[in-house]
Parts: sequence; structure tokens; C-alpha cells
Amino acid sequence: MGFGDTAKRIQTLADKAERTYQKLNELRDEVQNTQETVNDTAERVGRLENELAEQRAILNAIAEEVGVDLEATSAEAHIGEAETNAEAASGDDAEDGTNEDVAASDDTDAAAGDDAEGAETP
Repeated sequence: MGFGDTAKRIQTLADKAERTYQKLNELRDEVQNTQETVNDTAERVGRLENELAEQRAILNAIAEEVGVDLEATSAEAHIGEAETNAEAASGDDAEDGTNEDVAASDDTDAAAGDDAEGAETP
């Protein structure tokens, strides 16, 4: 009677050990796949950074040749982005319909811009 219970316990323990071993192998495979993905991603990011640096150098050369002030242009872009982010964070656009106000002011600006450029208004 004692040997039967012991055999069952040993078999149960062996089954649990086998399942644990399988899970460890699965986990090892997942970790290996994750490491490969991270390495591949790092390589891709490196290539993209190199391409970006090359493109930036080309754009800088073109801008210098044409006479564009890169610092001023960059500053204007960052200011515009910050304003957009501030508006999105405050939620004003979605809640009170200021998009319509913006569209109306764009029409006004366009008309004023025509006058400023010397075009005749009807």
C-alpha cells in the first residue's frame, strides 16, 4: 500500500517536471526570438539613422545653395508643432468647435493675403 502511493507521487512529480521542462524550453525559444528581433530592430534603426543623416546633409547643402535660413525654418516648425500639441492637450478643438473658427479665419487670411499681394478683389 505504501509503495503504490509513493509510485503515484513519483509519477505526478515526474509529470510536473516534464511540463516545467517543456515550458522552460518554450520560454527559452521566446527569449531567443525576442533577442533576435531586438538585434534586427537595432540594425534597422542604425541604417535609418544613417539614411536620415545623409538626407539631412543633402537638404542642408540644397538649403545653403538656395539661401534658406535653416535655423529659422526649424524654429518655426518646432513652434507650430508645440502649438498644435498644446491645443490637442487642452482639447479645445474637439470640444468647442474651434476648427470652424480656424476655417473662417483661413478664409479671412486668404482674402487679406490676396490684397497684400496686390491682387484685385471683386
